Order: sequence, then structure tokens, then C-alpha cells
Amino acid sequence: MNRIFAFVFYLSVVPALLAADPVAVDVRPAKAPEELTYWLTNMLAHQCSTEEIGSVLTLSTLQTKTLVDRIQQSAVSDLLKPVESQALVVLPYPGGRHPRIGFLDGAIQPQRETKVSVFAPWKEGGYLVVDVPEAVWHLRNGKRELLYLAHTHVPTIWDQQGLRLERLEWKRDEPGKLSVIRKLPNLVTLSTKVKSVKSGVRMEFSITNRTSEKLTGLDIQMCGMLKGLTGFAEQTNDNKIFVAPFAACKNLDGNRWVILGFDHCVRAWGNPPCPCLHADPKVPDCEPGETQTVRGWVSFFEGIEINDELKRLEKVAFEPITE
Repeated sequence: MNRIFAFVFYLSVVPALLAADPVAVDVRPAKAPEELTYWLTNMLAHQCSTEEIGSVLTLSTLQTKTLVDRIQQSAVSDLLKPVESQALVVLPYPGGRHPRIGFLDGAIQPQRETKVSVFAPWKEGGYLVVDVPEAVWHLRNGKRELLYLAHTHVPTIWDQQGLRLERLEWKRDEPGKLSVIRKLPNLVTLSTKVKSVKSGVRMEFSITNRTSEKLTGLDIQMCGMLKGLTGFAEQTNDNKIFVAPFAACKNLDGNRWVILGFDHCVRAWGNPPCPCLHADPKVPDCEPGETQTVRGWVSFFEGIEINDELKRLEKVAFEPITE
């Protein structure tokens, strides 16, 4: 690995920016040698191509191949190893390929700091990409405003003011545990925690209000994108069920399911062109100085009694994340 670190000095002097797809790619050159190693390994775990890796990390084809050859397969395997028995693997989504199949003009340059990949527990099952959150809306003076969007599509209030939000990265607190905190220009803070647990992944999304006004109408979009999940990517809603607080999708054989849910869910739905699942919560009104939190869940189920599984999950899925 020392050769990788040495090679970074070359990259810092002679950057090789590729002509990346402006719709799909969130360009993120590594800022440190250890980050370069991590994202190379992460993208290999996602089975990204040389072109996809280079487009994100701003490497030429030759540079990418040279660095990839230095990554040991054991490092990729370790990254894909559950933190405990029956736990799911969860990693930051690296970008490089669009997490949607269709409706791409509705999600230009998807940002990776909101997206996590939850890997299926069966062999070559792929992964679900979850946006936590995709969008945050609120009401101000009777008008619905977009506080945050995890890609380029509808202008946010910051776009309208000509303000560019800082790029962030997931904090990798420990294996199977991720967090990110975004402080908006209006003193509202958005915080997300994700943790792999036995048989599922817990999520928490919090809004802290440091303004002098009460925050109301806090409608949140939470999206699970199915493109990378083997056997689940049909562009239809015929393979899905929507029973708030859960949305679920079955595979082509009808014997496996992926489940996404959030408490305080006001709308469970799916968008066939993407294709995706939504379990969209409404965060309770947030007084100045307060923090309000909604909790989510992702899991996989093998069998046909999906309704019984959803009823079971209602009792256990939305427990707080323990430190």
C-alpha cells in the first residue's frame, strides 16, 4: 500500500480529470492517501468499472488500473464482511454510476453524502441505495419551500439565493456505522445516523432548529433505489406493496423482499421509472432550540408471508440507534 501513498504525490502534481457524465457523476477526488485507498476499495466492493472509478476520483485509465492492481482482494472482502452474525453490510455509496435506471433528468449529479448502500444477505444479491434524505421541505409564511435536495432538479431556497452548500462525506464512525451532519445557512441542522444491526439497518434523521422561528410542514422524502439490487429492478410498481410505514419490493421469483420503512410515514409509494421505494415521513413541528427525529429501517425477507413480516417489524423496526 505504500506505493499507493507515493503515487498520490504524482496525482497531486499531474491531475487527470476525465470527461465524466455530468448527469451521473459527483466528482470527488481523494483528499488524502488513506481516503484514496478507502474509496478505491469501496468502489471495487460495488463492482465499479475502471471508468466509473476514474470518473469519481479524477484518475486516468492508466492511473486507475495501476492503483486498482495494488488493492488486495482481501481488503474488498473485509469491507463486505458483516460486523456481526446476521447483520447487513452497509457502506457509503461511492457514486460513479447513477443509482437510477430512468428519470435521470430528475436527479442530476446525485450527491453521495446522503446515500448508503445496503447489501443483500445472499450471494451476488447486489445492494439497495438509500437516500437519507432525498429532500427536505418545510412551510414558511404559508409557502412550501425546499430546504435541501440530494441532487440537482428542483431549485432549493439556497439555489434561489445563489448559495452553494458545502460538500460533505459520511463519517465512518466504526464498521457498520455511519453519520453525517449538515448545517444549513439558516441555522437549521440536518443529522443522519445509520447503523447495521442484526437482520437489518437502523436509520435516524434529525432536524435541529437554531432559528427564532418554529419549523413546520417538515415533509421528508426517503428513497430506496433498486437499480443495484439483483432481481428487483423492474420498472414497475406491480412487484411492490405500500403499507405505511413500509414500502416493499419482491424479486422476479417472488420469494425475496426488500423492505424500507420510517416512523411518522405519511406516504409509502414507488416511482417505476427509477425504480424506487419511498417511505416518506413528516417530522414533527420543531420549536426554536428543539431537535426532532424520525427513525427508519431496511431489511430483507425470504418467503411469501410479507404482510406478517411487516406487522412484526412495526413492533421492532423503529428503536433508537444505540451508541
